[in-house]
Amino acid sequence: MPDVTIYSTAICPYCVAAKNYLKNKGVAWTEVRIDKDPDARQRMLETTRRSSVPQIFVGDTHVGGYDDLVALDRAGGLQPLLEGEA
Repeated sequence: MPDVTIYSTAICPYCVAAKNYLKNKGVAWTEVRIDKDPDARQRMLETTRRSSVPQIFVGDTHVGGYDDLVALDRAGGLQPLLEGEA
């Protein structure tokens, strides 16, 4: 199973929603707090070209934000990605 990484901040309701969504699916993640780590914020910006949080990765695949995560799951694409099949 690929690692899941969530770039987030302390005051982000969509970050909380994304973490709860993954928790309900039984998925563990690593959280990277960009409000505490300017280097991590810069890496996120360079990798995603987005400044909003959350930014979610499954392995090396950039899923996007919370809405993107839910849309991917509803389209049937999240589980194969989590299982390393996509």
